[in-house]
Amino acid sequence: MRRVELPGRADPELAERTLVSPREIPGVLLVGSHHRYVKGPCNRTGEPVDDAVLVVERLGPELYDAIVVCAGVICAKGGRTGHMQSLCRSRGIPVLRVDSSELDAFTGEVTIVLDRESVVLGEAEPAAPAAESAAVAFDDIESICVVIADATDVRSTNALVPRVERVDSYFIREEFVCFAAGLSPIDSLRAGVREAERYGAAIASELCSMVDELLPGQRLVMRLLDLRSDDAAQITTDMHVVDEPNPELGLHGARWLLSEPHYADAFRALRTYVLEHLGTDADRLSFAIPFINDRDEFVRLRRCLELGEETPLGVFVETPAAVHSAADFCAAGAGELFVGTKDLIQFYLAADRGNHLVSSIYQTRHPAVLAALRQAVEAGRDADVPVHVFALGADLDHYVQHLPTRRLMMCTAELQQLARRSAA
Repeated sequence: MRRVELPGRADPELAERTLVSPREIPGVLLVGSHHRYVKGPCNRTGEPVDDAVLVVERLGPELYDAIVVCAGVICAKGGRTGHMQSLCRSRGIPVLRVDSSELDAFTGEVTIVLDRESVVLGEAEPAAPAAESAAVAFDDIESICVVIADATDVRSTNALVPRVERVDSYFIREEFVCFAAGLSPIDSLRAGVREAERYGAAIASELCSMVDELLPGQRLVMRLLDLRSDDAAQITTDMHVVDEPNPELGLHGARWLLSEPHYADAFRALRTYVLEHLGTDADRLSFAIPFINDRDEFVRLRRCLELGEETPLGVFVETPAAVHSAADFCAAGAGELFVGTKDLIQFYLAADRGNHLVSSIYQTRHPAVLAALRQAVEAGRDADVPVHVFALGADLDHYVQHLPTRRLMMCTAELQQLARRSAA
């Protein structure tokens, strides 16, 4: 097979591109990697195939098992910060979006060339990489909360040599715990109290295995279940899921937790299991409320989950209303704030983060976005409540320079890439 030399770099986010050769198809890189290129056989089945290149129309939670074992992803729809793109970013799995008319071309062996943002049909040998620009130094960061998908991410981060001393916490979404454990949350929660309690205990078992991987001084934070109806429909088999016209603005997050009758039963079983199995280490695990708007929701949910004032509970700030309620959350007893920039940006700029047609509008450094981040950070600082801001790797330098915080959240693979650069 002829090998192709690919010098130079393509311009990102162009709506139309000409083919460099009949064997190369241009795209837009949604998720990068420390690898210059990845290659493997195309997997169009949606089933897990080790080290293959997954080829799909769009990424969804039903593809979790196929995603975590693949070498890379080629898709036709989606943005940089969708939930499954975040999973790929955590694992260092590159994702390239191409025109939907090109998907049929991907069969046999392909090579995703990251610096060209393209796919070669067959094997490719990229040109020598360009020198990397200076990245933010760890000394510029006070605290790092690493976004993970399962216990292996904790293990691989803590195995870094030299260790990143700034990593003092890990963060995981409850739905990712479900995916890793093969659980269907809606099926379990709506099958009655007993099944809800079994679900809670199964989640707790996974969390305990993650806590076991923590080093002294580290802790784990779980964001409570936040499953949009469109995603829930993909992994629910026995229960009806309402078809909402706009799931992003629908019944999920705190509003769903308050309306789901058996979630409190599951959460109670989760906490009981954790206390029995972790003992005094149970306080190394805490929780955060997703997609919440105001103090009223915070107080109602704390009461619903039977959490006393002595139990820490964090808040995810990811709507404009939550930004303006940040001071109220702190006054109501929120133990810490997590600023979820991915959702916050789409709501501030009215640009769907999963819609590539408005990707140029979805700007992580827009003045309105930075103003919102500053407001949330300052509200926490005034109340002496820690505030953690999520940053994509490309925004680390900018956020460190322009925001009054040194507490950042970042994905596993991007943290590991930064650590390798710092060590070098």
